[in-house]
Amino acid sequence: MSIVAPKLSMLGPDECLQIHRASCSILRKTGVNVLSQAGLDLLHRAGAKLEGQRAYIPPSLVEAALASAPESFNLYRRGTQEIALRLDGKQVYFGPGSDTLRYLDPRSGERRDFQLGDIADTVRVLDALPEIGFVMSIGVPRDVPERTFYRHQFAAMLRNTVKPIVFVCDDLADMQAIAAMAAAVAGGMPALSGYPNLLLYSEPSTPLQHSQEATEKLLFCAEHAIPVTHSPAPMMGGTAPVTLAGAVALGNAEMLSGLVMHQLKNPGAPFLYGHGVHHLDMKSMVSVYGAPEFQLARVMAAEMGRFYGLPVWGYAAHSDSKVIDGQAAADAQFSVLVALMARTNLNHDVGYLESGLTNSPEMMVLTNEIISMTRPFVQGLAIDDETLALDVIDEVGPGGQFTSHRHTMNHWRSLWNPDIFDRQRLDRWRARGEKDVNARIKEKTISLMQDHQVEPLPSQAQNEISSLLSKGDAVA
Repeated sequence: MSIVAPKLSMLGPDECLQIHRASCSILRKTGVNVLSQAGLDLLHRAGAKLEGQRAYIPPSLVEAALASAPESFNLYRRGTQEIALRLDGKQVYFGPGSDTLRYLDPRSGERRDFQLGDIADTVRVLDALPEIGFVMSIGVPRDVPERTFYRHQFAAMLRNTVKPIVFVCDDLADMQAIAAMAAAVAGGMPALSGYPNLLLYSEPSTPLQHSQEATEKLLFCAEHAIPVTHSPAPMMGGTAPVTLAGAVALGNAEMLSGLVMHQLKNPGAPFLYGHGVHHLDMKSMVSVYGAPEFQLARVMAAEMGRFYGLPVWGYAAHSDSKVIDGQAAADAQFSVLVALMARTNLNHDVGYLESGLTNSPEMMVLTNEIISMTRPFVQGLAIDDETLALDVIDEVGPGGQFTSHRHTMNHWRSLWNPDIFDRQRLDRWRARGEKDVNARIKEKTISLMQDHQVEPLPSQAQNEISSLLSKGDAVA
């Protein structure tokens, strides 16, 4: 039996090596600013040249970091040793993005500021959707203390899903509090390190700078073997060269410099490769999500990750549209197809609208359908005696029918069937209320918010989380 599937490729070994050498040249010649003494000390002891807060990193340190970083790692279901996601460079998973300012409320249709309850509602929807592999913090809640909203986000996610969590936080104090909450559920910090259900999303500051806060979080995660992606977001024409190749070389250099510090702190700690090259629309000055250049950068990231032997951070199902419309659906389909074919492994931003300013749970439900439709296309098909069905064709013969044949009965369920998209003829569609796809999405989203139940946390873990939140709010 052979499996045939569509393929997407872009960079060969020579092009990957060219980008790698360009990035190493940036690190050796131009260097990076590291605004953390701990990071500078690690680099200096390893042989990097320092001039104040500027570190010049030799290629030998990059090669050593790439050699020690693991080729794969796992994320686990909440409070268990059950693998939820295998980040091995092969599997492709999807989840939402983080920290948007506005919430597109499916109940009222209102666009408004996030509340903590909105995060809980949306995370329950994500917990129920089979094509969503992980959750993320989605929005900035305005009804909790500003200084500790990242901690409240994380607690809301812990309480409303058993899926792995990708989280964002402000500084080392946030990082420590969030790790303590996760450890309370896991059964202690050693258990959390051994079976992590969380991954930190952190960023260098493009161009070529690691803030004190980002570096401290990065090194804390390395120390405790908490998975991390330290993924820059170079903006072509803004914080990066306007050319895609130059922006990718810059972002790759920033990622590699973070990896060097991470692996110097704890060789073998889990690290997810990635960069988020965007570009500025020079007419609107908007950072663009729905663009072919953005998707080309995703393919380049995927292939550089494979070149390095690292699993890859990705993006999918985001749009510059302000509402769920044809533009949003086209952007989602385009990016989901690229993610599945390029095999970026952990793809975030499902549900992003308005170029990352607004989050929509209805967009997430639509994307779940798009992913489920696109996976079979990318997975391809088997060609063997059973699928060629020559005996069946001979048995049915000219003028016959295959509908009642056992071969059809054995295989028809392997064909994709929609959950939300409608295939009925016009008369039956009208008889069922003439609901268009947006109406069906809204109905399903609200139903999941109301009806989906998540196993509650143990009372001891709940109490520890509440205590940590209270202590943080008191200080804030």
